[in-house]
Amino acid sequence: MAGNFKVWVTRQIPQQGIDMLREVADVEVWEDELPPPRDLILDKIGELDGILALLTDKMDAEVMDRGKKLKVIANYAVGFDNVDVAAATERGILVTNTPGVLTETTADLAFTLLMATARNIVVADKFTRDGKWKTWGPTLLLGQDIHHAKLGLIGLGRIGREMAKRARGFDIDVTYYDVVRNEQAERELGLKYADIDTILKESDFVSLHTPLTPQTRHLIGARELSLMKPTAILINTSRGPVVDQKALYEALRDKVIYAAGLDVFDVEPISKDDPLLTLDNVTVVPHIASASFATRTRMATMAAENLIAGLKGTTPTAPVNPEVLNSPQRRK
Repeated sequence: MAGNFKVWVTRQIPQQGIDMLREVADVEVWEDELPPPRDLILDKIGELDGILALLTDKMDAEVMDRGKKLKVIANYAVGFDNVDVAAATERGILVTNTPGVLTETTADLAFTLLMATARNIVVADKFTRDGKWKTWGPTLLLGQDIHHAKLGLIGLGRIGREMAKRARGFDIDVTYYDVVRNEQAERELGLKYADIDTILKESDFVSLHTPLTPQTRHLIGARELSLMKPTAILINTSRGPVVDQKALYEALRDKVIYAAGLDVFDVEPISKDDPLLTLDNVTVVPHIASASFATRTRMATMAAENLIAGLKGTTPTAPVNPEVLNSPQRRK
């Protein structure tokens, strides 16, 4: 019955998710556009049975130690680098995420960035709006071809595979690297496997689809960028810190690579004074890879389902730390 549990949703999400939670819990929603302040999270967490959090909400040991009743942290995202999962597991707190539901939408955005960057769409739009278009010209706003190009995927999880599917429609030759080789995907999608350096050297487009871990932080730095073709384009819809942003700025400024398309950044939101934003050869969007009406609604309902399962002591659809499920330490 609603009211048995107390839940906080740290941002306004699609109403379907809120309605589901209100059937089983007393729900409070943080309605400000900006994330709740750290001090407020620490103040409120002690009264909560569950929290539906975003990537901007740091869920660490300090938060968990204050949340003596906290049973579940339901992340409204596939990623969960904002959550100290080891600390949660140690305390018997279930952590969940929303994989699968945003896979295709994120791949759509990654391929959109690839196309927009290759063909200078953002620059051309501004050029036209600014009244600079005087006549048709043979060398006006030339870009890179997409069809029959070479695409390198670093990471072949769900989103990476969907990116490969989209590339097939343009007769693109796709090579990938992943820590685990996927020979079934190679057969089904016509992929080739190679190490990262080979991909960087040979690809016209390099698209990143790795999680953020200690091993992948600054996976792409100055050395890696120097291996790429001067006509190559880097696409990042994974996590900002996978790329050394300072090194990327320098590579773009010095024309080491042709361009980049970015949905994610080292620090979000990126400062309006960041030197990266002074460059015309970078296409930037504000972390909107999953931003379609349908996908964000599916994320909301999945996060709500996960949270409700955590409250009731049942098995959620997407546990990040499944070892908690049968642990005697699991909070119920």
